Amino acid sequence: MDPRPIGDILKDRNIILKGADAASMMGFTQVPNFLLKSKKLSSGDKMAFAMLLSYAWQNDYCFPGQRRLAEDLGLDERSVRRNLKSLEVNGLLSIKQRGLGKTNIYELNLTVSSDVRSRPDKNVRSRKAQ
Repeated sequence: MDPRPIGDILKDRNIILKGADAASMMGFTQVPNFLLKSKKLSSGDKMAFAMLLSYAWQNDYCFPGQRRLAEDLGLDERSVRRNLKSLEVNGLLSIKQRGLGKTNIYELNLTVSSDVRSRPDKNVRSRKAQ
């Protein structure tokens, strides 16, 4: 794998993406489509999951404080707790409390039951059909 920043790699391939350096400097996060299309989750739930994913992809672990989550999401801590609880109830998140004054450890579940998923998008062909 090429260790150079994506902006440098894209320059070598003659692809012009305006703002690529600014975007690649902060990274990006891929979010599973089943999560984005879920009718059971609020937009806040989805953003909280995406933010936890962004921390986890960077470090292979995830234990931000709720204050940090709230600041990064532009929400108050109460809203973040509500979003985390919803993710937990829907089987997308497991929370391990480490004790007084310590941050929780969040385990993101990327394999979930079908009741959280929405119907498959009819406009998307499966790989088998191609």
